[in-house]
Amino acid sequence: MTEARLETRQLSRNFGALKAVQGVNLRLDAGARHALIGPNGAGKTTLINLLTGVLRPTDGSVLLAGRDITAAAQAERVKLGIARTFQINRLFRGLSVLENVCIAVAERVGAARSMFYPAGWRSDVIGESIDLLKILKLDDVARHRVSELPYGRQRLVELAIAIGLKPDVLLLDEPAAGVPSAESHIILDAIERLPAEIAVLIIEHDMDVVFRFAERVTVMVSGAVFAEGTPREIEADPQVREIYLGQSGTVAEWRPAGG
Repeated sequence: MTEARLETRQLSRNFGALKAVQGVNLRLDAGARHALIGPNGAGKTTLINLLTGVLRPTDGSVLLAGRDITAAAQAERVKLGIARTFQINRLFRGLSVLENVCIAVAERVGAARSMFYPAGWRSDVIGESIDLLKILKLDDVARHRVSELPYGRQRLVELAIAIGLKPDVLLLDEPAAGVPSAESHIILDAIERLPAEIAVLIIEHDMDVVFRFAERVTVMVSGAVFAEGTPREIEADPQVREIYLGQSGTVAEWRPAGG
């Protein structure tokens, strides 16, 4: 078996008496397309915060390409190759789309100080950022302020920023959250165009998104892994359906809340 790109071993996090994450073992290989689902309060976002260094675990470890990064700070993990998006975007709304992406690219290449000046001072940063915007079909709004864009396209800008960091692992926390249903296909299309070698973990409450994207699905309940398998195996699991519905049902009917 090849070495995991990202792996957790018995990862746990307590908040007082609350066991938010309990003994989670998760493995993402290069090129993984993995979904994390679960009812409200299952611990999904807490797990992402443990992977990115926002939170420190009570027990267990996080490994990146075999290296123990459990004690690594959030900024160090970004430099090592872990990027994420958030349920609510954290863009610089007063800056242009291009400027938002340039900031991320400049940080990665060590040119962040140049961003105190007009972005044109670094043509390499500008060029790479424009290429990213073309991939995500945002080049037509490159000079627009983020605040002028529909929310669905703002989520694409956030995705462009994450890709601009050239991560080995990309964690997507409900990338379609708040996006009108008529625009959700834009997000899905962009995710499907991600570089094949990136390991991607997505938290998503919309099962249409999950089952279009994922090759493997982990179900969390009460902070622990309840089930894991292919989308077809998860769909066929009566216990998983009961968790979401309290009765038998089809995957298309699932709409569990985020957590």
